[in-house]
Amino acid sequence: MNWKKLGLTAGLSLSLALAACGSTEDDSSGDSGDTKASVGEQLEYTLTGIESGAGIMVATDNALKEYENLEGWEVSSSSSAVMTEQLGNAIDNEEPIIVTGWTPHWKFAEYDLKYLEDPKEVYGGTEHINTIVRKGFKEDMPDAAKILDNFKWSPEDMQSVMLELQEGTEPVKAAQNWIENNQDKVDEWTKGVEDGSGTVKLAYVPWQSEISSTHVISEVLKQKGFETDLTQAGIGPMFQAIAEGDSDAMTSAWLPRTHGDHYESFEEEFVDLGANLEGAKIGLVVPDYMDIESIEDLEPKE
Repeated sequence: MNWKKLGLTAGLSLSLALAACGSTEDDSSGDSGDTKASVGEQLEYTLTGIESGAGIMVATDNALKEYENLEGWEVSSSSSAVMTEQLGNAIDNEEPIIVTGWTPHWKFAEYDLKYLEDPKEVYGGTEHINTIVRKGFKEDMPDAAKILDNFKWSPEDMQSVMLELQEGTEPVKAAQNWIENNQDKVDEWTKGVEDGSGTVKLAYVPWQSEISSTHVISEVLKQKGFETDLTQAGIGPMFQAIAEGDSDAMTSAWLPRTHGDHYESFEEEFVDLGANLEGAKIGLVVPDYMDIESIEDLEPKE
């Protein structure tokens, strides 16, 4: 009788243990059960975007059409500031989030992030940011044009300025700090340029990346005796201002994809001085702790 009780007790204990841990078959289906699906469910099948109409938002709309596994997903439009705030909140709580992202950006200096692979190349490869001037500017202000033509820096350079902006430093001061720490690079940009005069009108889109580049080049021009007049504008109006001669220059043309449509619209009406930064990129970005590597790892909404 005691042996029967012992056997019953042992059998019950084993059953409870299996119930708690799950059977081998259940575990297998649980593992496949599925991190990818849970990401979509937790995010309510929504990507976190920025301003509607931005090049990366247009590309993301295309991604939703090109990737069959993104059926039922949508992208929310807000602003760059809201996107980074939501990203920071998610990271603080180790929650999933997928944002429209680009490099250079201070968030890559602040957080451990990764781009999702884009097998269909909807977002294109790496991009470059070009300096563009109005027609006649090189003849009217050759020394200023030479500085703008020589202006070359790296994503890491730009991100260091952007991080200062994010931490509350005023744009002019952040630019001055960078110049003070990188005077050797600045000397290359201004080599052979005598002290100038006159005002250089700079247009820029109000992204931290372009606030950074525009204020840095503005302070460098001031070092050489020029005055500067800075004007924020939307992407289309910025290109139009250069094309129509209302502004002299910009350092903000993301090519070939992000600003490609605007570039082509005004291509015959300005002078392209070439890339001031190589290695720019756009795409979908997630915190490094998320167990997905590719856009194709996501699953459609059921």
